[in-house]
This record gives sequence, C-alpha cells and structure tokens, in this order.
Amino acid sequence: MNDRAATASRINVLCSELQDHDFKYYTLAMPSISDAEYDALMRELTELEARYPDLRRPDSPTQRVGGQPAKEFPSVTHEVPMLSLANTYSEAELMDFDRRVSGILEGTPYEYVAELKIDGVAISLQYSGGVFVRGATRGDGVQGDEITANLRTIRSIPLRCRTSAVQMSDYEVRGEIYMRKSDFERMNEERALAGEKLFVNARNSTAGTLKVQDPAVVASRPLSMFTYFLRKAHGEAGTHAENLAELKQLGFVVNEHWRICPTIADVISFCNEWGLKRDQLPYDIDGIVVKVNSMQQQETLGAVAKSPRWAIAYKFPAQQVETLLQGITLQIGRVGTVTPVAELAPVFVGGSTVSRATLHNEDYIRELDLRIGDTVIVEKGGDVIPKVSGVVLAKRPAEAPRFGMPRDCPECGSSIVRPEGEAAWYCENLRCPAQIRGRIAHFTHRGAMDIEGFGEALIDQLVREELIHTVADIYTLKKENVAGLERMGKKSAANLFEAIEKSKARPLPKVVFALGIRYVGAGVAKLLAGAFGSIDALRNAGFEELQRVEGVGPRIAESVVRFFRDPHSLAVVDALTATGLVMKSDTVAEGSLSGLTFVLTGGLSSMTRDEAKERIEALGGKVLSSVSKKTSAVIAGSDTGLKLEKARSLGVRVIEEDSFIRMLAGVSMPE
Repeated sequence: MNDRAATASRINVLCSELQDHDFKYYTLAMPSISDAEYDALMRELTELEARYPDLRRPDSPTQRVGGQPAKEFPSVTHEVPMLSLANTYSEAELMDFDRRVSGILEGTPYEYVAELKIDGVAISLQYSGGVFVRGATRGDGVQGDEITANLRTIRSIPLRCRTSAVQMSDYEVRGEIYMRKSDFERMNEERALAGEKLFVNARNSTAGTLKVQDPAVVASRPLSMFTYFLRKAHGEAGTHAENLAELKQLGFVVNEHWRICPTIADVISFCNEWGLKRDQLPYDIDGIVVKVNSMQQQETLGAVAKSPRWAIAYKFPAQQVETLLQGITLQIGRVGTVTPVAELAPVFVGGSTVSRATLHNEDYIRELDLRIGDTVIVEKGGDVIPKVSGVVLAKRPAEAPRFGMPRDCPECGSSIVRPEGEAAWYCENLRCPAQIRGRIAHFTHRGAMDIEGFGEALIDQLVREELIHTVADIYTLKKENVAGLERMGKKSAANLFEAIEKSKARPLPKVVFALGIRYVGAGVAKLLAGAFGSIDALRNAGFEELQRVEGVGPRIAESVVRFFRDPHSLAVVDALTATGLVMKSDTVAEGSLSGLTFVLTGGLSSMTRDEAKERIEALGGKVLSSVSKKTSAVIAGSDTGLKLEKARSLGVRVIEEDSFIRMLAGVSMPE
C-alpha cells in the first residue's frame, strides 16, 4: 500500500473513531477516552488532512470550525413549514385541547407524548446519505436563514449519522439549540475577565451566537442541541415516541425527560411535576410540549393557521417581581395609536432585565389604579413579554397622584383624541414623525414589500433629514442623498436601491398589506386582493360590498372605507401607483381552482413559492404543507424533495412549472 492509500485509510479510521467518541460523549454522556487522548487523535487527523487536502472528508470532525466569515445568511424555504405551537397556561385549557382532539378523532383511542419545552432556538437540519448538508433557523416558519457553517461547530450535531443502526437516505431533523446554565455562567465569567460585555441570559446569547457570521466565534461558545423531530423520505414511524428512539439510534441527543401519557390527566400530572422541578435542571425550560403520539392521527388532526391541532405548549406560570414605577410615557404607533408605557426601575425577571412594559391603554391604568411612585408587580407573560399586573398598595407613597392622560402628542405636539366606543387614544396628525417612521417600517418589512436595508437607524435618518414624508417617497429617493447619510456609503446605497426596485414586483396582496390599513393583516389583505383584483376596485368598494367578502367583518370594512376616503391616503396610493407597483392581480378566471388543493415542492424559476401560493389562492385554490391522497396536485419545481416522492407513491398528480404557468393563465388544469 503506498503512502497516499495508507493515509486515506488512516483518515477514515480517525474520522470513524472521533465520531464514535463524539457520540459517546454528547449522546450517551459516557466518554471512553480522556480529553488528552481525544485531542491527540484530532491533531493527527488535522496533520494528515493538511498533507493531503483532497482526502479531507466533508463529514470530517476537523470541519466543525472552518470557512470564511459570511457576509450574509441566504434565505431558505422549509420543505415542510416549521409551525409554531399554540400556548396554554392552565389545566382547563389543556382539557379544552383534549376535547378538541377527541372530537376530531371521533372516539378513536389516542395517547400523548409530553416533553420538556427547551428555552432555546429552533433549527432544521437536512441530511443526505446520512451526511449533514444544510442547517437553517426557523425564521417565520416558512423561510429561515441558512446557518450551516455555524451549526457544524456544535459537537452534539452529528456531521455523519450512525446509519449502521438505521439505514436511511434523505431526512430532516429538528431540534432546539440551547446553552447549559453552567456553560453560560462560565462564558460570562470569562467575558468579565476579558473586559467584554456580559450576556443577559442563556437563550438570548444562544440566538445572538447563531447570528454571528464568523463560524470560529460560534465554535468558541458552548452551544448544545436537543432533537425532537424526524422526517424521512420513505414513510413515517408509527409514533412520535418511535421517532425519538430512532433519533437516538442515529446519534442525536434526545432529552431524556419525556413520557407517554395515556390520558390528559397524565399530561397534567407531568406538567405539574416539572413545574416544581424545573429549577433543578442544568438548562432552562419554559413549559411542556404535548403531542398526539400517533403520526397517522397527527395527519388526521392537521393544522389551523400556523399551529398544528395535534400539539400544544403548556407554559409555566409567569415569574413575578416587584419594582418601582418611575414614570409613564406615551408611544405613538404607525396608525397614530397612543400607547402608555411604564418606565420601571430595572429589575431582573424571567431571564432578562426589564425597564419598560406596555400599559395598553388608559382604561388598563385606571383599572389597576397605577400611580407614579407605586411599587408594582411585573411579570413576563409566557416568560417572554413583560407586563405590569398589579400594585402593592401597602407600599404606595401618600402623595402619589392619579394618572391623567396627556392631551398632546409627545412626538409632534398635536392634540390626541379618543373616539367614542374605543379604548385607545390617537394622534390624527398624519405627518407625525413617529407615525411616518412606523408606516415606513411596516411598509418595508419582510412580510410586506420586503425591502432589505430599511432598518430602524436608516428610517430615523431619512425622516429626520426630511427625505421621506410618506411611503411613496421611498421610490423617489435620490442615490446621492442616501449615500451621504451616516454609515451609508455608495455600495450600501446601491444595494438599497436595488432592493427598492425589486420590491416593485411584489404582488397585490403584499401591496394591500403594506399600505397599513388598520385591522388589515396579511391574511385579510389576501382576501381583499383576491375578491377585488385591483386597488381601484378596492378603493371604490362600499361598506356592504366589503362585508360580503368571507372573513371581512364590519370593523375591517369600516376601516377600509375610512382609509380610502382619506385624501392623504389616496394621495399616497396614487403616488405608489405612479411608481409602477403592482396594483392589480394578473390572474384570470377567478375561482377556476376552487375546491382544489395543491402542495409546492422545489424551487420555481418564474416566481417565489410565496408568490405561487398567493396566485393559487387568488384563483380559489388552497396550498397545503403536506401531501396526502386527497391532494389535487403537487407543483414541482427544481431540486424537489420528499414531497414529490410521496406524491408519486400515492398516485397524486404532478404538475411541472411550465404547465403550472399555463394553469395560472387560465388554461385548464393539465391531466
């Protein structure tokens, strides 16, 4: 055997040995060699790969730290959306969840699996032939950021699975990246010694670390991962519990504290047990995840909106602390809503320091009888959003005055008003700087016109320099003016204007949502765009006509009518139309896809998946996330995945992109 062949053989042996030791250490928690022995094997492998770079395997343990820092993270679309769980906070709500499950399953026996809800960051891992090929954040559930290089640095994520135990080709694994309490404290101690800024809590530092664009920095931080989801190319395991066992066989770390619960009473018992023991764990949890165990029953239960019907998150009661209410300030929203905000003496609660909390409206303040100088009770709803929930009357200063709502806008000085029958006050000055900033932030954000580069700092500068007064002014900005702003050079300005130009192709539902009409969210915007087909038709629609659209009630209808009667709003719409935005739907034969369901897989060259979904819905069709025998057709682009294989195995019709385009243009659905 020559030297090269011998080296290749030794590299394979070293890779296998190191992967095996990683499995024993991170998955089994049973290391079989010392750290020094492990390091010696790693040094030998590194030296051999340096001599023969072409022999370095993609799953080599040396590749956990490598690659150049990324300039940005590309967006990727999840093959199956990463749905968010509905939250519940009481035993009664858990019982309601169980009644809904029982009602849909119509008397069929079922059971649950209860798991700890790790307080971390959800991620998706893609494997091909047992090798880790791509990793992404959850993002908005449909699209996330690809952070493969960062995830490679986490040693509890196998670069090659133990496929000797379970033979599979392509599959997806999901889990939670987190930091152990001791690791977080040690990291902060080291940062303190180095004179660096300390992190607030383990979850925030985990999320921040995954966003770092240098894998070497990520590798220096103590991240770990628990997995809880397995999706395979060929068939599903019978139960979620079987999937958890299979994940362990593949070499993933599965949290040991889960239980099969035959009844909802057993689930409640598990929740209460860990509510008492949560502080004993070496990592943070914020609740319990409850899932129907049978995968077939999960399919039957399906999903509603962005949450599955077969799972729910039980959140532990919020932590409460006392602090001083130092003042009440007013915050102005994009539609002029005036929101009072509590200015608090900083206090640590639920894993972070809180110094401000919303007080919702004037009535909320009066119901609690909040007074400046009070000692108040602060809690984090669901361990996330801080709120003032009460007053310690025994500690109230004798001279504490009652709160009186100011009558002037703190941003522009205009009078604020409270319409009859509403709880909120409003600033009606449409040129109020706070409203302008809010409308621009809404118009440009990812769910609306998606103009990359319009961050808070840039928006503040543009409004302060009076370069923008309405959202329509975005399209009349001059490059030379923008390039001269602080932290904005020629290159950044060029990228910004490229993003602005690209936004002109956004479809009508995005434009309707971006206008910021009160009560019109992304879902309602789709309904309105689908029902009227153009901005002109929508602006001329009357109250009764709007209410005939399914999903549009009197409050929304009144808001739409009021928006299009306002001269300022109409001027903005006219200006946007003049810039070349899409102000009408380009689909025809409305309703031609009514009653049909579609699943999208792979990338389309002519449009994004979101745009394809919107166009199908505009014609009356529905887009689902998973393939079943009831699916009308699967739309197949390039680089298709598991959905196409499942469609073919079920005999579901597959439509290629060219045929799909013809279908959208009004040609009959291809056979």
